[in-house]
Amino acid sequence: MSLSPVPLCFLHFCFVFAVSGFQTMTLTPDRGTTVNISSEATGSLCKVCTGERQECDNSLLLKGDTPVAVEFNCPRPEDEFRVEITRDIECTTEACSDDIMQADSGVDPWLDFHRRFTWNLKDSGPKSIQVDFTKTGLRQIPPSETCPDMHTYTFKAFQATGTVVLGKYCRTGPISSGQILNDGSFSLDVPPGLEVQSDQFAVSVGEEIKSLAKITVSLPHGTSFSELLSPNFPESFPDDDVMEWYFEVTDKKRVAIEFLDLTEPRCLKKETAAEYHSKGWRALVMALTDAQPVQNQGEFSLILRNCEMDRRRAGSPGLSLKVKVTSSLASSPVLCRVDLRKMKGLSLHMERLKSASECEMKMNSVTSEKITVPSESVSLLSFQDCLPQDINITASGVIACNQHKDCPKFPVPLTVPSLPSCLPSSLSAVTWALRPPLHGTVELSSSIGALRQSLPGRSCNDSVITLTEDDGTTVGRFCPQGAIEKVQIHTNVSVTVARVGGQALRPSGKSLLSASLKEEIAERYIFTVSPKREESLLLPTPGWPAGMEFYATVSWIVSLPPKMEAHLRFVNLSQPKCANRHTNIRVQRFDSLEEDYSRREDEAADEVSVSESFYLNMSNCMPESGDFKVITELTVQKNQLLIIIVSVVAALVLLFIAVLVLVCFVIKKKKKKLDHQVSIYNPNGAVFQPKHNGFPKTREDNESHVYASIEDTLVYTHLLRKGAEMGIYTESDTYQSFPGQADSQLSKDDDKLETGVYRAYPSSPQQAPPLPNRPPSHNQALVDNVIYQAQSTLDESSAKMGARLEPEGGN
Repeated sequence: MSLSPVPLCFLHFCFVFAVSGFQTMTLTPDRGTTVNISSEATGSLCKVCTGERQECDNSLLLKGDTPVAVEFNCPRPEDEFRVEITRDIECTTEACSDDIMQADSGVDPWLDFHRRFTWNLKDSGPKSIQVDFTKTGLRQIPPSETCPDMHTYTFKAFQATGTVVLGKYCRTGPISSGQILNDGSFSLDVPPGLEVQSDQFAVSVGEEIKSLAKITVSLPHGTSFSELLSPNFPESFPDDDVMEWYFEVTDKKRVAIEFLDLTEPRCLKKETAAEYHSKGWRALVMALTDAQPVQNQGEFSLILRNCEMDRRRAGSPGLSLKVKVTSSLASSPVLCRVDLRKMKGLSLHMERLKSASECEMKMNSVTSEKITVPSESVSLLSFQDCLPQDINITASGVIACNQHKDCPKFPVPLTVPSLPSCLPSSLSAVTWALRPPLHGTVELSSSIGALRQSLPGRSCNDSVITLTEDDGTTVGRFCPQGAIEKVQIHTNVSVTVARVGGQALRPSGKSLLSASLKEEIAERYIFTVSPKREESLLLPTPGWPAGMEFYATVSWIVSLPPKMEAHLRFVNLSQPKCANRHTNIRVQRFDSLEEDYSRREDEAADEVSVSESFYLNMSNCMPESGDFKVITELTVQKNQLLIIIVSVVAALVLLFIAVLVLVCFVIKKKKKKLDHQVSIYNPNGAVFQPKHNGFPKTREDNESHVYASIEDTLVYTHLLRKGAEMGIYTESDTYQSFPGQADSQLSKDDDKLETGVYRAYPSSPQQAPPLPNRPPSHNQALVDNVIYQAQSTLDESSAKMGARLEPEGGN
């Protein structure tokens, strides 16, 4: 394949051969062509190598016209690698350098690989770049679809804000050309093993445009149906941007425009809109949700305008839509073949809405205001002068069984069907009638995530699922993104799916709900609810805003997340005056035999908190007047009791740690005081000064209790003074200097000295403290280290002398 008027093979020559299970090729790209070989598999061991040193990687980029040897170190590289061949087309203010050429030379070394051929369109002037598809024409397809011939084209526009995908296209269709405001690209994807079909698209300088892009659609003669998609579909159209479609229409043709699968954004500035421009006519501006006008004035432009969107919230919707274009000759019938054999028991109903309309519907050549196409049938319909707003189309089906053994064994998916494009309007609603056996139950579970009920202030934004009983009583209206996982109803029920504002339903391969017909349940209604953490939701009674049926019962089975509790508040509570029985609101935990909360109609309802998963049960009486209805506001929050317990435990742990640290500190401080050095009297005449761990362990085996000196004059001065006056103490009882001998002056014969005998020796400045001259009784008290025993000696002396004066100051 080539990107200029040269043969398709971008390589002047190439050789492919296998070496030891590896695949090797030598190739030469064309001048101005880039070949990018890249792996799509993550963590793959298969590499592409080049050069004499065999440099290997997951990708390889080849440029220039120099022969290059390429080797893959795996036997089947085509399973893991894809090849993109790119060429640039430069445009000036007058012309472009090349056209887009598809041609097959029969020699393609990449035939076994997935290939993408890309032409980069580069603009250097104020005008647009135009690609002409007139020769074959293109038709747009959704991103998920593939083309019948497996040749898929992609058109992109490059902007300062990013790349915009204008669309994905197949060959043969009404699109005749496309223009882009700035640079862009046009690419072709071809699967492995398929040769490229020859084709050519002219590239030229276009007109000046004021939109992101302009796509020209040439509507064919007769009746036709076309579908166009907004840029980036199904993602959002660019913020505050404009897209234009130009329709070439022959005379005496009418064109009907309808917007399908519309998603609108939240706008900060401006509004989304559709503008219609025709020569000689004033521009017509319409809201996207309005019925779009019929165009019968020939050629016209449809301009899609986006607003400045609010994208601050994660998941905020953008602007996306499908444009259904129906063209037909004025006053000519449109034939439509409807086959319902693939719609799984659904019938189709069509009704003309406006009696003054010129729309004429026929089924089997019979004109009718209403048409019903039975399920499993094939019918030929005819529509003349019918616009989308003239006809309402709905579908319905029945799922029923008379005995439980005949009921479907598996849940039945409820899916919105796709209708033939030849119908003048789209499907507005679909209804399934669910009929269980006598005393049976209808069980509905959501396939699109949990549901929530639509209430004032919390209404549905897109699809609405309405549950209705046979007597017309509405159980509730539901929409996605909620907490209700399952609904059980002990009666016949109809399920209707529609869109807000009467918009057309979006066909989807996925089911909205799954329906089962099961045996009897104890309550009339049961809702299974699984709220998320820190979530607040509203649970109205069935039928809200109307009251519950007489004697009706309803239960909500609420499963809370771990370590969470529910706070219930009953708002908008309306109680009747009961003629028989009572209304009741009860709350009971799963594993409890006792009720946590119970109130009747004659009792005031207050708030309640439940720390575990629970049942919420309500029942109605036979009212004499008034209705029983209530909205329960359920708020999931962290378990307050658990928080208190954890807080108390944490506080106790911190307190214990603080006390432990304080105790350790006090013990350490006391130990420091006890470890201070002391001077000890040694009867051998030497001074022993212990350090840490210097004392023996037992008191009896050491002399730690022996004091070298006691400063009686400091400790017991008042006793000494009084005792001297009374003649109790003598001069020998006072401190006397001790003329002993220092350790260094002890002679060798000192070892022979008797232990415990006092021997005087000359004092010196560094000698040990002298031994005081004490009476025998006093010395014995010091030896025992109980100085207070001296008091007994004083008492004995006092007794011999008679009454003794009490010393001043006491002890």
